[in-house]
Amino acid sequence: MSVNPVSLVRTKLAAALRGRVAGEDALEVSRQIWTAPGERWFTPEDAIHMIHQDASMFVGGIRSLLLQSLHPLAMAGVAGHSGYRADPWGRLQRTSTYLAVTTFGTQDQAEELIAKIRGIHERVRGKAEDGRPYRASDPHLLRWVHVAEVDSFLAGYSAFGREKLSEERRDDYVRQSSFVAAKLGATDLPQTYAQLQQQLTDFRPELASTNGARDAARFLLLSPPLPLPARPGYGLLAAAAVSTLPVWARAELRLPRIPLADKAIGTGMGAVATSAIRWAMDAPTTGLKGD
Repeated sequence: MSVNPVSLVRTKLAAALRGRVAGEDALEVSRQIWTAPGERWFTPEDAIHMIHQDASMFVGGIRSLLLQSLHPLAMAGVAGHSGYRADPWGRLQRTSTYLAVTTFGTQDQAEELIAKIRGIHERVRGKAEDGRPYRASDPHLLRWVHVAEVDSFLAGYSAFGREKLSEERRDDYVRQSSFVAAKLGATDLPQTYAQLQQQLTDFRPELASTNGARDAARFLLLSPPLPLPARPGYGLLAAAAVSTLPVWARAELRLPRIPLADKAIGTGMGAVATSAIRWAMDAPTTGLKGD
């Protein structure tokens, strides 16, 4: 039997993405999540399903890490405890598993994972560069991480998602995401997109351009731990993520200003990259989805 070279490339690309994002046992983990019997928090018709399955999550994920780093206490926790430099893919895989289980898994699977994460959060504490103490279980700090994440996933989907989001669907996504974040211990969470934007504005006085934030940005954008052949594709995603950041966030991270023409280029790069990822993820038997 002859092998279709296009199908072979597609399968290899999907396998590489799967291994990076979800780990070597991604297919088995995916099977356990999707086929386990039991009630689930969300249905395939929900906005959170649509967004969390889309290839634009790759852009939103990079953007969220950049944005989250601007809170000195959140950045101190990441730098001190997540091992993002020594094991960046491990951190990505843990985040991927959390999103997959809480979005697509059974209620029992989600509750079990959240209880485990809350236990870890209770042990994560320390001091930031400025001497202020932090703890990962702080409801206010959890809310910042959530707000930055949800805003980033929505920005990524709005720019590069498969479908146009209505205001109602956007509000649904904010509300559904906040339901999960509340289980983690975050409080006073936004329930609409307008509330999300207001909370993002309210956090501005707490944000700062720290050494840790700028170092994380350089690591994510200039020195990703990737083999050389994978770097051009990642560069497209990174450029797309930067193009969707607010101007003030780019300024805080000391990223280059993006004129209208350059932003259009970044958007074009993101469209190319997410289309390629979606093509690979839609391949049969990959265990990934790019809807």
